[in-house]
Amino acid sequence: MDLGVAATGLLTGLMVGVTGMGGGALTMPLLTLVFGVPPLAAVSSDLVAAAVVKPLGAAVHLRRRTVQPELVGWLCLGSLPCAAAGSLLAGSLGSGAESVLEEVAGGAVLLAAVTLFARALLSRLPSTSDGMRVRPVPTVLLGAVAGLVVGTTSVGSGSIIIVVLLLLHRGLSSARLVGTDLVQAVPLVLVPAIGHLFAGDVHIGLVGSLLAGSIPGVLVGSVISARVPDRPVRVLLGGMLVTTGLIMVGTDVVPGVSAGLLVVLLGAVIAPLRSAMSSRRAPVANDHREVVG
Repeated sequence: MDLGVAATGLLTGLMVGVTGMGGGALTMPLLTLVFGVPPLAAVSSDLVAAAVVKPLGAAVHLRRRTVQPELVGWLCLGSLPCAAAGSLLAGSLGSGAESVLEEVAGGAVLLAAVTLFARALLSRLPSTSDGMRVRPVPTVLLGAVAGLVVGTTSVGSGSIIIVVLLLLHRGLSSARLVGTDLVQAVPLVLVPAIGHLFAGDVHIGLVGSLLAGSIPGVLVGSVISARVPDRPVRVLLGGMLVTTGLIMVGTDVVPGVSAGLLVVLLGAVIAPLRSAMSSRRAPVANDHREVVG
């Protein structure tokens, strides 16, 4: 077992357990950039490991009934065939085109970083729609796009879908958003994982090392998620995604790391300011209610 890869699995498992996001968007870049794993092997092995880890979180939400089955069905209708097509596309590129796959994955990681911060902004806005009303056509289209991205790069099964779910179904509670996303992610990663297994792209030893870290990471992250402040973790995750994404698309290491640190610093400064502004507005609202009463 490779202890470094296991540590990577532990880190990404903790992130998924605490935030519900960041699994594929962190694992694939770290395997490629830090451990020198070829992009196709990193994508395929990460997908197989995710196919084992995702059901753990999904089972918890199913037991708590924080899943909207109709949404899962429409998402899977679009995502599963496109995920299979994405895995075939990644396999057909061949070793000569792995640099292209790395750049595509880097773009997906940057998209995941954007959606991570978009989710934070959207969650602050008041709900304007009924969370139980499902929109079949845009939901199927969302699933199709996400399936293609996940099948090709292993990135986006959580980070991208959960943000667009917020756009389409703003009335859904946070628990239902995460639960619905995790349940639909199980077949979403399973289909391309099977495709990569049949294609012979998977490194079983790599998968074993990832699972050795990610399974306890997800379990521990799920247990401590209610006690760990969510905002600092998401800011740190966003900075890591920006750094790895920029390096994968060809940016030099120093500018990539600098951009990631800048994101973390901005998040560390903006978050307390927002909290202070919210706390200042709250007493004003209370005073107003007392006068009116």
